[in-house]
Amino acid sequence: MPAKYRDEIMDCCDGNLIMTVDFDLCLLLYPIEEWLPIEKNIAALPSLDKKARALKRFLIGYATDVTMDKNGRLLVPPPLREFAKLDKQTVLIGQGSKFEIWDLELWQKNTEVCIEEKINKDDLIGDLGTLSF
Repeated sequence: MPAKYRDEIMDCCDGNLIMTVDFDLCLLLYPIEEWLPIEKNIAALPSLDKKARALKRFLIGYATDVTMDKNGRLLVPPPLREFAKLDKQTVLIGQGSKFEIWDLELWQKNTEVCIEEKINKDDLIGDLGTLSF
């Protein structure tokens, strides 16, 4: 993990993080303080709703406490590693208040799909018009 991120994570949460899965076959990594309100909102979803139950099982069911060591390393539990197909090379993608952990090959394929679909800033203007590039 880059030293900048490592130091910020150590400052904000003493290296205590939550790792869970994402529908895109990557892992999500949250500082504990960022995860707690998300977990609370997911847990509050109606239990009688089939989709809400599935989401709870998926995100909360896989949620695992992990601790970053002083060198910025994390041990990815085997079930999460298998889910995200993490093999030899991985990438860490910053996403504001969380990170995504991808298998390098899957990340490259995902990026290629975005390029093939010609996703560019003009496509985003309607939805994200308040952002500047």
